[in-house]
Amino acid sequence: MSASADGNGGLALPGLASFACHPAHSRGRRYTEAEAPTRTAFQRDRDRVIHSTAFRRLVYKTQVFLNHEGDLFRTRLTHSLEVAQLGRSIARSLRLNEDLVEAIALAHDLGHTPFGHAGQDALNTCLKALASDAGLVEADGWGFEHNLQSLRVVDKLEERYPAFDGLNLCFETREGILKHCSRANAQRLEAQEPGGVAARFLHGGSPSLEAQLCNLADEIAYNAHDIDDGVRSGLLTLEQLDEVPLFAHYRRQALAAHPSLGGRRLLFESIRLMLSEQVYDVIDTTRAAIDIAGVQDVQAVRRASPLVAFSPDMRERSQVLKSFLLRNLYRHPQVVETTDRARRVVSDLFALYMSQPAELPEGHGQPQAQPQQLARAVADYIAGMTDRFAIREHERLCGAVLFP
Repeated sequence: MSASADGNGGLALPGLASFACHPAHSRGRRYTEAEAPTRTAFQRDRDRVIHSTAFRRLVYKTQVFLNHEGDLFRTRLTHSLEVAQLGRSIARSLRLNEDLVEAIALAHDLGHTPFGHAGQDALNTCLKALASDAGLVEADGWGFEHNLQSLRVVDKLEERYPAFDGLNLCFETREGILKHCSRANAQRLEAQEPGGVAARFLHGGSPSLEAQLCNLADEIAYNAHDIDDGVRSGLLTLEQLDEVPLFAHYRRQALAAHPSLGGRRLLFESIRLMLSEQVYDVIDTTRAAIDIAGVQDVQAVRRASPLVAFSPDMRERSQVLKSFLLRNLYRHPQVVETTDRARRVVSDLFALYMSQPAELPEGHGQPQAQPQQLARAVADYIAGMTDRFAIREHERLCGAVLFP
């Protein structure tokens, strides 16, 4: 990792806390670049993410409901925008770096497959089966995980610049993108980049506060918008949601203030109140944790336990909501039936490309490659597909119409 060449220490960042990430003190990029005259390093990262091919594809990638199931359901793109909005709002109150939070939030799902977690699970199964058949010692390192794939997208797969692969983002942005990592994958990344973004998964420690914040903003966003989409789809009802203390409390609060409120306005107001309270809870809890820990700089943050968090009460109530959504939405028979078909699309495509690598477009793997290298190239290609492209390719290559 080179020293930062584009920290833009001359660009004023008023009000930034000492424990926030300042671009002038970034651990830098993998490839040294001249600094931008009008943007900080983290603003530049955000702009690179927005202009990437992978970011544009998110508009046609599943959150919960497939893209063709309705125009108003969230996609990976709208979800990422909502995470960025929540993250920036909280960051401003905590005096963290909003630009870094936005860059991480917009990039955090770049590695997601078509069909959301169903596609990820299918690719993971395919890769692990190949690893097992090939007798690889570290089979875990051959699976598929979307956080790791998001890092792979920004480090390698984007092809936009003449001097390097990927987007050449700052360490701090890449650190925030890699939210989770198995030990086998962390060891592999550490061998390639000693002391890099995977080191904390091997040696302990925490990422920056901005990275921690994006992780929690992601949870806040999907819990709220999955309620909205679940009701919009007809798979959830307001009456069912009365089982959830967190939502029911704010529904009662909304009705107390507006007794005649009903329908979607009641739903929106209940979600708005719930979101606001969760945001305030994170701000207050995190401020208190920072004060108790006494952290004064980013390195102290990295040595400390995670500091961005819900209060115990809000964490418990949020967990009840997550469990409710798992039972009643994500495992709803209609959703499960769709995700089963989605898994078949991904699994069939993987098997076909492995047996007929000539079907891969130019630049996506060599027919003479070793099976594990070909498998990774196939996984990269499939993971980059949108829902609708994967469906069309499956119909073209396999002759089956799974999504009429």
